[in-house]
Amino acid sequence: MGREERPRRRRRFLWMALFLGLVAAAVVTFRVGGTPEIEIESELPGIGKRTPFRVAVEEPKRGLSKVLIEFVQGERVEELVAKIYEPRPAWKFWGPVTKGDQIPFEVGSEIIDGLRTGEGTVRVSAWPAPTWARHPEPRLQEITLPVRLTPPSLQVRSTQHYVAQGGSGVVVYRVGGTSVSDGVAIGDWWFPGYPMPGEDGQVHFALFGVPFDLADPEPIRLVAVDDVGNRAVASFVDQYFKKAFRSDTIEVSDKFLGRVVPAIVAATPELEDQGGLLENYLWINGELRARNAATLTDLAQQSHNEFLWYRAFLPMTSGQVMSSFADRRTYLYEGQEIDHQDHLGFDLASVRHAKLEAANNGVVVLARYLGIYGNAVVIDHGFGLMSLYGHLSSIDVSEGQQVERGEVIGRSGETGLAGGDHLHFTLLIHGKPVNPVEWWDPAWIRDRFAAKLGEAFTFNQ
Repeated sequence: MGREERPRRRRRFLWMALFLGLVAAAVVTFRVGGTPEIEIESELPGIGKRTPFRVAVEEPKRGLSKVLIEFVQGERVEELVAKIYEPRPAWKFWGPVTKGDQIPFEVGSEIIDGLRTGEGTVRVSAWPAPTWARHPEPRLQEITLPVRLTPPSLQVRSTQHYVAQGGSGVVVYRVGGTSVSDGVAIGDWWFPGYPMPGEDGQVHFALFGVPFDLADPEPIRLVAVDDVGNRAVASFVDQYFKKAFRSDTIEVSDKFLGRVVPAIVAATPELEDQGGLLENYLWINGELRARNAATLTDLAQQSHNEFLWYRAFLPMTSGQVMSSFADRRTYLYEGQEIDHQDHLGFDLASVRHAKLEAANNGVVVLARYLGIYGNAVVIDHGFGLMSLYGHLSSIDVSEGQQVERGEVIGRSGETGLAGGDHLHFTLLIHGKPVNPVEWWDPAWIRDRFAAKLGEAFTFNQ
């Protein structure tokens, strides 16, 4: 290589190094992050007590730098969420980085003191990654919603609400037009209200059941909720009758297990073998019982919004009471306690394979095998009121069929968890078992039910 060539190559190298240095300096100086993308979602159409929001922020180049979420009402600005991230350095084109984030939060009168009726704005600011010389402005996104803090109006119209532990009741009330959900709440139990037939649409009634284990009526409340979660609550129970329910002991034998367990297992595809007859029985008596209860609650969604009945409910003809509603059962195996369950119905026995009659007019919503109940029929009587017939040896009706009070629907048997031929009967209000004794009594229906509904319900004694 000649003497003149070496200096030329050295000068090219220096120029290249200078160029790359200038490029690197420019990158470090000017390579800010991309403009963040922001989405704001509200789960409700307005802001009430606690309105859930979700903010989604994304910046895929250098990653997120900072996100600030504020609530703005008039001149007032409240910081709700502030998050700082570590973006990728300007000179680096790879490596870990937070490209996006999902931020849940709530806004409402229980979150922000002094919130006013009117409008409120959720404002989200998201900053791109800066450089030492450049600090870009944040990307802003806002959503403005109405602020509504007044619950629906709610006035109880009916009187003389005398209810019993494990029993039933009905309440009539007027509710404001902003209500989107109203009815009776008792702990986790919910009984929706319906517009009163023949009224102006704001007079509603709710048929409800009282949990058999509710010793104190305090939790029984009439509730109305608007579309942003504001709740109006009213008490209405005038007198509460406590009940003492019986206790019973049932001896579980190997013969009984061998008869009932395999049949239920064969009819229950979701049952995984627990390792033995006794283990499978305990799963059936506990877990399958709970699943069957959930099925009955789901059936309430099919109930007709009309009264399908007008006379008192029929008990089983010549049926002898073997077990009563809410008996507390202790199960023994070889003298040892193995389980406790509550019997939420009546066990009624007559002759073997006795004819079973529909307790009242209605529509069959279930006619098939149902776990612990074996062959079962459920009849809808309207507005969430249904009757259940379990352990049948045969079923003579089909789902969707209209039946009349006294019509034969099947025959008694010992399918499911039955120790002998009998009928398990109960009444359900929105899937919750209630004591049928009240519904067998024409005087109770007249005084405690029909009298409150007036012309909306015609009762023929």
